[in-house]
Amino acid sequence: MLCLIQRVSQASVSASGEVLGEIGVGMMVLCAFQPGDTIASLQKMAHKLVHYRLFSDENDRMNLNISQSGGQILLVPQFTLAADTQKGLRPSFHTCAEPEKAKQAFQDFIGLVEVAYQTPQTGRFGADMQVALINDGPVTFQLSIL
Repeated sequence: MLCLIQRVSQASVSASGEVLGEIGVGMMVLCAFQPGDTIASLQKMAHKLVHYRLFSDENDRMNLNISQSGGQILLVPQFTLAADTQKGLRPSFHTCAEPEKAKQAFQDFIGLVEVAYQTPQTGRFGADMQVALINDGPVTFQLSIL
């Protein structure tokens, strides 16, 4: 599993003119699933995501996690994040989980984040989505669980 996390002052995701999810201060997370992902790897990622320190403390150092900062989470499924881009000029998607498995993994991951912190706002799996955000910092990290 891969996650691209961005510290945001606000973010939203829409599809077909409908706002699916929106947050204020927090983290916007693009989520990609791979063939070897298991419930255990999803649990590890949920733990890492909720405990990753990317928010500033009183000394302006990245020492606070999402729960310590009181921020919100927006999860957006994005299979292209797991694409193989090592060769040529066109991405290969053999490194991405099959759509049905990835859809279930996304639902499982939402539940795990909810248990670990709070109910996240989400995008819609398989939808053509538009994401808007104000990246705070900018602060962006790629997290992976092998």
